[in-house]
Amino acid sequence: MDKTISYLLLLGNILLLVTGQVLFKVGLTRSGGLHWVKLMTSPYVISGVGLYAIATLLWFAVLTRLPLSVAYPMQAMAYVLALVPAYFIFNETITATKLAGVAVILCGVYLLAK
Repeated sequence: MDKTISYLLLLGNILLLVTGQVLFKVGLTRSGGLHWVKLMTSPYVISGVGLYAIATLLWFAVLTRLPLSVAYPMQAMAYVLALVPAYFIFNETITATKLAGVAVILCGVYLLAK
């Protein structure tokens, strides 16, 4: 049970990080790029920073429960999950090479979890 909670905390951390990145991308797109004043007042960027703060607190909880050599590489799942909003929200192309990379990451995460 404790291990399940540890992995759920890690999953929550990863989901918050990916969502934060999506908010950063939306904020950057809407502000027209690296316009610092607009970014500092963008609700998207501010929300992304807030999610990163919460993700950091979850990460602290993860580090108290799992070895760093397991937890940190498993955050590679963020790369896998980031493809979903990249495709559906930002209309980015998902190539066969990207899918092969995802397969490699998934295999690595599976091996780490064992």
